[in-house]
Amino acid sequence: MSDPTAARRTAVVIGGGMTGMLAASVLADHADVTVVERDVLPDGPHPRKGLPQARHAHVLWSGGVTALDELLPGVVARLVAHGARKARIMTDLVSKAPSGQWFRRFAHSRHVNLLCSRDLLDAVIRARVLEDRRITLLPRTEALSLEGDAGRVRGVRTRSADTTGTLAADLVVDASGRAGRAPLWLRTLGLPPVRERTVDAGLVYASRVYRAPGSTADGYPVVNVQADPRQAPGRGGIIVPVEGGRWLVTLSGTRGGEPTADNDAFLAFARTLPHPVIADLLAHAEPETDVVTTRSTANKRRYYEKAARWPEGFTVLGDAVAGYNPVYGHGLAASAQSVLALRDVLRRQPLDAPGTARRVQRAAARPVDHAWSLAVGQDVFYPGAGDQPPTRLERTLAAFVDRAVDAGARNPRALRVLLDVMSMEAPPARLFRPDMLALVCLGRKKPLLDGPPLTERERRAVAAPTPRTSST
Repeated sequence: MSDPTAARRTAVVIGGGMTGMLAASVLADHADVTVVERDVLPDGPHPRKGLPQARHAHVLWSGGVTALDELLPGVVARLVAHGARKARIMTDLVSKAPSGQWFRRFAHSRHVNLLCSRDLLDAVIRARVLEDRRITLLPRTEALSLEGDAGRVRGVRTRSADTTGTLAADLVVDASGRAGRAPLWLRTLGLPPVRERTVDAGLVYASRVYRAPGSTADGYPVVNVQADPRQAPGRGGIIVPVEGGRWLVTLSGTRGGEPTADNDAFLAFARTLPHPVIADLLAHAEPETDVVTTRSTANKRRYYEKAARWPEGFTVLGDAVAGYNPVYGHGLAASAQSVLALRDVLRRQPLDAPGTARRVQRAAARPVDHAWSLAVGQDVFYPGAGDQPPTRLERTLAAFVDRAVDAGARNPRALRVLLDVMSMEAPPARLFRPDMLALVCLGRKKPLLDGPPLTERERRAVAAPTPRTSST
């Protein structure tokens, strides 16, 4: 516990996105916090500069939902009050696996996805965090470099308008996202380079918002057709019902099969997916926006936790540690769980104590490992994804995961274990426990479904309207 009579410590968070705001909320129990943000953050659920991926489909898996509510009690209920939806995975989800199987739906589910636009998610979290008077936001302020030396970071050099200055800090948290410059800053302090790995499937995203057709505005399932990395080019798509009676639709394709920003080509591209269900559902839906695309989908990881030397007073969280192919939807959950790791370390020792920053970095690496394994385990098989072909271990693990997915498509018990891992509630090692091995190898298996398990009501809700006949 912090000593209320001691002088308040100071902390600086670089980046005002979701990870930065969550980190600021944790740090405020231990220090006066300044959030440095280079852009102007919108007042409400509106697009913001510097976050192109916000235009594309996002889901927050249940491991992330739980972490979010632990960090900001009641914030999930606030999101739901503003139009977000807690969807039950495999009850409110129709999903086709990369290897082709359709998963059965459950009458009851213990896993959830939080469904909403990224604009709403960020806005509600931001408003909640900035209610805390111990947190100061500095918009239009750029972090230029770290102040200190190889042994300890003591602050951040910043630039705002035409003014430069230094913010002193007992702890600096870099939550600046994929474009974070921590590797350069650490080298400038005299520290050795940090090992990095990139696995780039060459995926292009194209997204468009539709008005939900017919009676589907409330309660329609997520529809997900996943790409198969062994059938290049990999093409997939997802329909995510979001607030305001809308569908956020994201289509994707790898090298040689990329979607474009052409509005007229969007539905045609949906027809090229491994199954036509998304195109069929969109055929009678009304688009509300133009198509937007992004190519910023590579998996990129920086192994800060393995650095031979690490300065006191500095840690890196969120996408600045690892950015993932967004198609798997684990980046938000990994970030929230990484901030939980920060909270847990700071509950045991002061933020400026020797070794604190390194302990945070190592603890935050555990959810990163989880999300990285889930993403790279698929993407490494796309042609040209990395400098080296998949290793024998990666091939062996992928073959087992394919068997686990097949078992999940045939056996509800196996699927629940698989969902524990996919939801980031259990580590990937859960798949190798004896009960799951028995289900994969010996469990009773139902026949595979021959198509998407939409109910008749769900199919009728998006069917073409019957033309009116004139009476005479």
